[in-house]
Amino acid sequence: MVSAIEKEIVNLLQKEDKKAISLLYENYADALYGVIRKVIIDEDLAQDVLQETFVKIWRYAKKYDASKAKLFTWLYRIAYNTAIDKVRSQKNKNNNEVQMETSTVYKVTSNELNQDVLDIKKHLGSLDEKYQIVINALFFEGMTQQEASDELDIPLGTIKSRLKIGLRELKKIYNP
Repeated sequence: MVSAIEKEIVNLLQKEDKKAISLLYENYADALYGVIRKVIIDEDLAQDVLQETFVKIWRYAKKYDASKAKLFTWLYRIAYNTAIDKVRSQKNKNNNEVQMETSTVYKVTSNELNQDVLDIKKHLGSLDEKYQIVINALFFEGMTQQEASDELDIPLGTIKSRLKIGLRELKKIYNP
C-alpha cells in the first residue's frame, strides 16, 4: 500500500516540483545513505555519492513509473548503482595510475597480446545497435541482466536473446 507522503512525492516528481527533493531527502536520505555505506566504506565519498544519487533522482524523475516499482525500490536502485559506479571509477582511476617502479610495459612480448581482445569494442561496433547496447550494458557497464532490462526498458527475455545472438555474431568475427 502506497503512503500519502509517497503519493505526494511521486506527484511532485512528475510535475518537476522542487519540493519533491526536500521531501525525498527528509524521508529517504538516511535509508539511501545506509545502502550506499554498504558499498562504500569512506564516509566522505559516501556523502558525495548520496548527493550524486539525489541529482540522478531529479534528472530521471519523469522516468519513474509506479506500475513498475515502488518508489523506494526505484530510489534504492539509483543509490546502489551510483555507489557501484563510484567504486568502479575509483578502481579504474587507481589502475590507470602509472607506477614506474613496478611497470611491466617493456616485459610484454607481442606474442602475449591478443589483438582481437584489445579491439573488441571496434568489433562490437560492427553488430546491430540493439546487440551493441545489450552487450555494452552487461560487459562494459557491469549491469546484471535484470538491471539492464530495467535501465534499458527492455523485457528480460529480450535482453537474454539479444545477448545470445550478439555473442554468437561476435564469435563469427573471432572464429570465421
